[in-house]
Order: sequence, then C-alpha cells, then structure tokens
Amino acid sequence: MIKKEMIAMLLAGGQGSRLGVLTSKVAKPAVAFGGKYRIIDFPLSNCINSGVDTVGVLTQYQPLRLNSHIGIGIPWDLDRNIGGVSVLPPYEKIESTEWYTGTANAIYQNIDYMEQYNPDYVLILSGDHIYKMDYEVMLDYHKQNGAEATIAVMPVPIEEASRFGVIITDENHKIEDFEEKPENPRSNLASMGIYIFNWKALKDSLIALSNQPGLDFGKHIIPYLHEQKAPLYAYEFNGYWKDVGTLSSYWEANMELIDLVPDFNLYEEYWKIYTKSEILPPQYISGDSVIDKSIIGEGSVIDGQVINSVIGCGVRIGKGAIVRDSIIMNRSVIEEGCELYKAIVAEDVTVGTGSKLGIGDEVENETDPHIYNHGLVTVGEKSIIPPGVTIGKNTCIFGVTEAEDYPDGNLASGKTLIKAGEEI
Repeated sequence: MIKKEMIAMLLAGGQGSRLGVLTSKVAKPAVAFGGKYRIIDFPLSNCINSGVDTVGVLTQYQPLRLNSHIGIGIPWDLDRNIGGVSVLPPYEKIESTEWYTGTANAIYQNIDYMEQYNPDYVLILSGDHIYKMDYEVMLDYHKQNGAEATIAVMPVPIEEASRFGVIITDENHKIEDFEEKPENPRSNLASMGIYIFNWKALKDSLIALSNQPGLDFGKHIIPYLHEQKAPLYAYEFNGYWKDVGTLSSYWEANMELIDLVPDFNLYEEYWKIYTKSEILPPQYISGDSVIDKSIIGEGSVIDGQVINSVIGCGVRIGKGAIVRDSIIMNRSVIEEGCELYKAIVAEDVTVGTGSKLGIGDEVENETDPHIYNHGLVTVGEKSIIPPGVTIGKNTCIFGVTEAEDYPDGNLASGKTLIKAGEEI
C-alpha cells in the first residue's frame, strides 16, 4: 500500500453567493484575484511549499473553470505518479447517491480516496481564503501536543468575534470549549477552517456521524471528538489571512496588494504563489497612458489612466479612459473615454465608449443590499455595457445590456440590472 504521512483535502465546491454575479457561472475558488491568480492558487501553493504533495480537491458547484485551471497540477508541481492533485466531484454509488451536503459529508464521501494513501494525518483546507501558511509547522505543533485534532485559529477584534466559530482554550492552547457565531463571545480566537486530524480519529468520527444531515466540521465532528475526550488543540496563526467571501472583502484584499508595503506580499522569493499562466505577450503601456500604484497583468494594452487598480491579463483600456480604485479581470475591454470608480469588472466584459461607472450618491441596493454595498459597481462576466451610459454606486449589471435598458442613459445608484436568461 502507498504510504503518505499527510494528505490534504481542499474544499472547493462553494457557490460563494455573497459574491453575487461574480460567482453566477464559476465557483468561488476559481474567481480571479490579484491580476493573474485565482483564489484556489493560494491554498494549493501553500500545500506544495509546505511539502504536501497529495491533494484532493472537492468540487461541486460550477466546476468547469476550476477543473480546467487545475488540470493535472503542473503549475504547482502536483503532477505526480503517486499522489499529486485529484479533482473529486460527487459521484453515483450503488447504495445511495447524493451531493456533498456539508464540509465533513464531502470528506466522508471520499474515505476511499484517503484510505488508498494510508495517511497518518489529514489536512482539511478551504479553497477560498487568501493567506500563506506553512502546514509543516502546524503539523509539528500537532505532533508535539499529542493532539487528535488541531484547529488553526486567528485572534480577531472581540467585537467581530461573533461572525466566526470561536475557540476557548486553556493556557496550553488545549481546546476547552467552542461556540459557533456566539452573540457574546468568550474568546477572540476565531477558527480559520483549517484542521489537521489523525487519520484514525477523523475516519472513526466520520463513520460514527455519517447519518447526520449536513455533516459539518464545526457543528458535528469537532464537538463529537470533544465529547469523546479526544485531545484537541488550537494552533494560533498571526500572519495575513483573509476570507474573500464578500464583494467588499474581495475588493479590499485586492486593493491591499498594491499598498506601498503590502500586508500580503506576492513578491517573496521563498514562498511563491504558483498559477496556471497563459502564454501571453508582454504588457503594452502607451506614451499617453498614466499608471499609478497598480498591478497590470500580462498581455494588457493600456492607453488610458490606471490609478490604484488591479488589472488582469489581456485587458484593453482605451485612450482617455480613467480606471480608479477598481478591479478589471482578464480579457475585459474598457473603451475610450470611460470612467470607472470602485468597479469590479469580471472576465470578458466590454464597457462601451464614454460610459461612467460609480458616479453619484451612495444609495442602498434595492434587491441585495447585503451583497452589493460599500459603493461598489459589480459587473458580471461576458456583460456588455453600451456606450455613453452612467451607472451609480451599489449597483449590479449582468448580461448583454442595451441603451434602452438605461432610462435617460442612466442606471441610478442602488439599482440592479440583470438581463433575462442570466441567473445569479
């Protein structure tokens, strides 16, 4: 039998509904980030940088782009004869067939995959966080404590702790209790959704709880092990970590990359972030263009002004256009004379000549204020915005729109424009 000390299981099936139209046709881990990357590149790069060379990627929602991005794992050096990366969608079984119904249920349905490597330890990861972590250091900590499960935790401001699963520990970081999104948190240590389990403890608890609907690590597996008096420890992480599950946090994380001294540094030699790179020509920056404090992807052609923005690969920005505080994803076209302020423009979008996005007062979005907020303009992939229109703040546009979709050439702040045939 093949023997691996530790394998990783990467949960990448999330719909990411809080990202609105950005995830209408693509799973959240496959959303573009930082110009040339996708969100899943970060946990995959952490794995290979930490010496973890066997990774199961569990997919479910809109997996096509994720599958083609991962391929056989060549960019991450995960194209191995033994181990490497395996994409694990739900599959039909003789006795029962079901979608993945919870984080731990997804792992339970892949017990046979894990069993073939006879691991000592299993690392559980989420596919939608931006961070750098050496999982080998966490494994050493797990071994030193004789733990059966170790949960990575991060100190957060106590006033924000109610948004997270909160861990209560003793002075030796042994877990005494935990609370799922408590109203009055007793600790500021938030679970990061990163776990290391002894394989036997994980397997036994998955089998024991397999009939639980929506089987979940935070709600079921960890409490079960705690009841069994298993030694559980918290591993405190103090580096940069961001859950980019909302449009505002996604926008902020991209903007933080272009700070003069970024909190999250993409340029470190010793901890590289790997991705599948297209074969593209270099950028072309014309003599008339102005670029200030921005990331520009390969193959982009810039004739206008780009200020404090993240521009993906193969983007075209026309003469006289101004792009400020915005994210423009791969292959989108911003035509001449456009103005974009605090816009998130998905892949393969065309913004017509002279259109202005992010103009006017900030008004609460009328359909999904919990998604479209913070003054952002969000444009879904393959959308077309006609020439000469003005679009307000906290707005959402998705689909091939035409001049008649904009009364008086305007989409007011707080409005949502989704063309028939497009689904959120």
